Amino acid sequence: MHQGVMFALLAAALFGASTPFAKLLVGQVSPVMLAALLYLGSGAGLSLWYGLRRLRGNQGAADGLRKADLPWLAAAILSGGIGGPLLLMFGLAQTPASSASLLLNMEGVLTALLAWFVFKENFDRRIALGMLVIVLAGVLLSWQQMPQFGLPWGPLAILAACLCWAIDNNLTRRISASDAVQIAALKGLVAGLVNLALALLLGASLPAIASIGAAALIGFGGYGLSLVLFVLALRHLGSARTGAYFSAAPFIGAAISLLVLQEAVGGLFWLAAALMAFGIWLHLTERHQHAHSHEEIEHGHRHSHDLHHQHEHDFEWDGREPHSHPHRHLPISHSHAHYPDIHHRHQH
Repeated sequence: MHQGVMFALLAAALFGASTPFAKLLVGQVSPVMLAALLYLGSGAGLSLWYGLRRLRGNQGAADGLRKADLPWLAAAILSGGIGGPLLLMFGLAQTPASSASLLLNMEGVLTALLAWFVFKENFDRRIALGMLVIVLAGVLLSWQQMPQFGLPWGPLAILAACLCWAIDNNLTRRISASDAVQIAALKGLVAGLVNLALALLLGASLPAIASIGAAALIGFGGYGLSLVLFVLALRHLGSARTGAYFSAAPFIGAAISLLVLQEAVGGLFWLAAALMAFGIWLHLTERHQHAHSHEEIEHGHRHSHDLHHQHEHDFEWDGREPHSHPHRHLPISHSHAHYPDIHHRHQH
């Protein structure tokens, strides 16, 4: 299986598992305060990880964010790190969990639509069909619980959160060559502190230590590690394909419940499983190949000396791969199978 696909599915598994646990805390913690604690848990945990890597010398300087990346990161944090979780927590407070799971599938659809029609990412009918089948599987999985929306404000807030995250996903793709842990840590810390300030201004108080610890743990896994994996998937697959695989989150969460909690499932579960497998198969068997040209570009990220990294070193190299350093790609034209990754963002 392609490495980027594994990253996207693991990100979906972590996020899918976090949603029901966050729902359990909604009644104990105000929505804004919960959003703050989730992101602070993510940011604090990833910052510790990032710091330990720096101390051990495992952090390549070339992977770090550059000055030109900061506007993209700021816009992504504003949209997905502040707007998205606030709207989701508000929506969860007024919407049944089954309905929320159903609506969260819209993130993948909106991510793909923005990637295709606003950011001009390549797609074909096979990829579009695969994405729709994956989302349909998530819809069926949630629909078997017969959700009742009631008043529209909760569902509308969740749909707005999905749009915020779709914007975030496409903006983050622009900086996905940078260190994923650094990106996710900054998102968590900034979004968490802003949400915490808003919560305190609105009169919310800190919950019990047990609730703070639970929220921080959920945030580290479902928002922190999940985001690191998501950024790595963006680097390899582009926004639309990563969003499509990430739409498997509700199915993965249900599968975990089936295996761990031994919950009973009906026919719709197995139909959703078959559709999910078919959608993933459509993506895995994609072969996008044509003659294309690479413009000259200079950046830094972890790489091996593959087809696109045939360069000399201006330092003494010990031969280890993958490694990280600033490097320049000279213009080249060739033809091979590829995804819309960080080296293939050309026009068609």
